[in-house]
Amino acid sequence: MADILHPDLPHFVAFGEALTDLIRIGPDRWRSACGGSPWNVAVAMSALGRLSAFGGAISQDLFGAEIWQCSQDANLDMRFIQQLPRPPLLAIVHELDPPRYFFIGQDSADLHFRPEGLPAGWMRSLRWAHFGSLGLVREPLAGRLLALAQTLKSEGRLISYDPNFRALAMDSRYDDTLAQMCRLADVIKVSDEDLRGLFRVSDHRLGLAQIAAWNPGAWLLLTRGAAGATLYHGVEECSGLPPQIDVIDTVGAGDSALAGLLDSLMRNAGAPAEEHLRWALAAGAAACTAPGFAPPRHGLVAALAEDIEVTKN
Repeated sequence: MADILHPDLPHFVAFGEALTDLIRIGPDRWRSACGGSPWNVAVAMSALGRLSAFGGAISQDLFGAEIWQCSQDANLDMRFIQQLPRPPLLAIVHELDPPRYFFIGQDSADLHFRPEGLPAGWMRSLRWAHFGSLGLVREPLAGRLLALAQTLKSEGRLISYDPNFRALAMDSRYDDTLAQMCRLADVIKVSDEDLRGLFRVSDHRLGLAQIAAWNPGAWLLLTRGAAGATLYHGVEECSGLPPQIDVIDTVGAGDSALAGLLDSLMRNAGAPAEEHLRWALAAGAAACTAPGFAPPRHGLVAALAEDIEVTKN
């Protein structure tokens, strides 16, 4: 029997980890929040109006239950989340300024995600797949996701990649994965801090040049926080500053900026680079307007985009 292609299968799937941030807010007080960079990107894409899914595994305990509920609330396609009888992945954020954290996740549920368990026909509906962060570091998940990215690329699907540098996890052993994913990706998002860490250099431009050499045809989004962002595509280069807003919280701003770029490319890939960057900056800013991770809503992004000036370099 032929695979059934459901008309509501997502056009975008972010693969990797969803986790729980345990954030210290006082000497003996903590709060929890759902997170994980790939999960954030999936939620942001859904908030922007895309049929979106997070492809990953979560635990069956109270932490996994909260991620499941938040994913439902975000209108993600729940067929792509696998709940398993394994421990949760936790990020212990014990200082906020500057952020200091570590991860707890030995044999945790995320590592046991199986792409073969996804809905029949999902690849045929897919337009973009996103990869990055801890999912491409921690085995055996990392090997499965790298193989999946290679398969999707060979099938003509578009790939986005955000390494999301983590100092304790991405040392020289990550170099091969970094090179392979940069060569595969159609969109690469990095911050200046990511580049200094990934390439172990003091000048982020050295890392930027290496990525451009690996994949000169990719869209390359360089974010610099309040200093704005630059978008590169072939010989095109444009830069802009975020709009003037009251910043409440920057959690998920980079993930939302990437989602903004992908949303713009899905809507009109042939639009000028300046238009794509404007939408990315507006989406990143929208995520800063509320406490915690605030997914960027289309209306707010559109309003913020009107106040952003982008210049060709």
